[in-house]
Amino acid sequence: MTLKEEIYKRCLQLINDRISFLQKALHDLTESAGNETKSTAGDKHETALAMLQIEQENTGRQLKDALANKLVLNQINIHHTSTSIVWGSLVKTNKGYLFISIALGKIFLDQTTVFALSAQSPLGKKLLGLKVNDSAEINGTMYFIESIA
Repeated sequence: MTLKEEIYKRCLQLINDRISFLQKALHDLTESAGNETKSTAGDKHETALAMLQIEQENTGRQLKDALANKLVLNQINIHHTSTSIVWGSLVKTNKGYLFISIALGKIFLDQTTVFALSAQSPLGKKLLGLKVNDSAEINGTMYFIESIA
């Protein structure tokens, strides 16, 4: 399995773990709200119920975002190769590996650290279309493209 395939698999695992966690949290919040409606504590009851509803909305929004990220990730063809950086590229730079996919941050795989970033991020936008030996600068940091997979 190539490094790109391993990184892709790890990204899927991370997003699936996040989805499972958020689904469980949403289920627990729904249960708590159901239990709260059985209470008759007056104003205290109303406040607790309102706070649970806000938490449910926030968790639901996070779950929706995670599911959307999974859909985006599922559209990447990890076997596609290109001489220039495109969405789905694994890029080796002088600063380390970057996986142009979805914003997941640092991913640790054995002794390798890869930064998964969105193509819509400032760095992602600057990298798209670049080729080996090109460079991009962002926030005073220079990224030299060493290889593209």
